[in-house]
This record gives sequence, C-alpha cells and structure tokens, in this order.
Amino acid sequence: MPPTLGLLLAGGLARRMGGGDKPLRTIAGRSILAHVIERLAPQCDRLLVNANGDPARFADYGLPVVADSVPDFAGPLAGILAGLDWMAAHRPETEWLVSVAADTPFIPRDLVARLHEAREEQGVPLACAASGGWTHPVIGLWPVSLRDNLRRALTVEDERKIDRWTARHGCASAEWPVDPVDPFFNANRPEDLDEAERLFATLATA
Repeated sequence: MPPTLGLLLAGGLARRMGGGDKPLRTIAGRSILAHVIERLAPQCDRLLVNANGDPARFADYGLPVVADSVPDFAGPLAGILAGLDWMAAHRPETEWLVSVAADTPFIPRDLVARLHEAREEQGVPLACAASGGWTHPVIGLWPVSLRDNLRRALTVEDERKIDRWTARHGCASAEWPVDPVDPFFNANRPEDLDEAERLFATLATA
C-alpha cells in the first residue's frame, strides 16, 4: 500500500449539534476524535487535523492542525485542499491523502487499504467509502497530483460539492457492511451521541 497521510476533517460549524467541536464530544469515556485517531493512525504514515479557529483546543492530541486556506467555511473540499497543501510542503515524497470526518468513531480498520484497492481495480485516481447503499464522499482517497485542479475548482469555479468534483476525474467506491454497526455512522445531533453509546455497547458484546 502506498504511503498515505491521514486527514481528520474537523472544520465544520456543527450547527445541528448546537455549535462547538463535535469531535471533542465524549462517547464511551473518550472524545470522538480519540476513537477516530485510534482506528486511523495504524493505517497512515501521519495524521493531521483540519480545523479553523484556535488550534490550541486540539493540543492534547499532538497532531498538526491546518486551517482552510479558502475563506468562509467553504466545506470539506477546502479542508482536503488544506491537507494536500500541508503534505506538498512538509511531506513531498508522499503522494496520497485519506480524509475522514472527525465525528465518525467507527471508521474501519481496513479503510486505507480497501480504498487503494478500489481505485487500483477501477483504474481511477480517486476512491470513496460506501455503506448501506450510500456513498460517503468525505471518506476518501486523494492524490496530491490533483491539488492544483482542486484549488482552481474552489477558488475560480466556486465548486463546493465533493461528488461533482470527483466525478470529473473518476472515483471508485469501496463498500462496507452495516452490521453490526455502520462504520461510517457520524454524530451530527445531540441524540446521535446516545445512539453512539448504544452502538459501542453492541460492538463490545458482538
């Protein structure tokens, strides 16, 4: 598997959660972000956090924090561009970035390997995750070679939709089962935190 950098997307405004940082909410005695890091770190050469505002709130995790370079909370594509820019500056020998939403505590432990397999099998430069009949464009694999194209899409074309941009280049899909837990469950609302607690209990007894 090619060396791959992991990007934890934590730059959203969390309106449905009432504001604040969703990944710092607690589930099963730990922050959601801690759960994501535990699952993703063994799969990647290094992890980054994409977040806007004061980076000190993530200091306990010991990871570089990169902010969007595109203003006005332009969405996940802006976070992915920030990760690709950091990688080009600090890890120019690395060609691949995997992005995950930082509020998805059940990320699969074979995520990176299966995304690489999918894009190789289908002969396309991009790959994203899928489960339960839904694709998850934020959970994706990105080549640094498309960095300038993505910058143009964001800053010149005002493109904000991930799937519209990935469709231009070709995006493979890797499917995961949803039993006993959908690995891409994410906590968007306060009631989702209760559901996540229940799912952790389900996994513990599975």
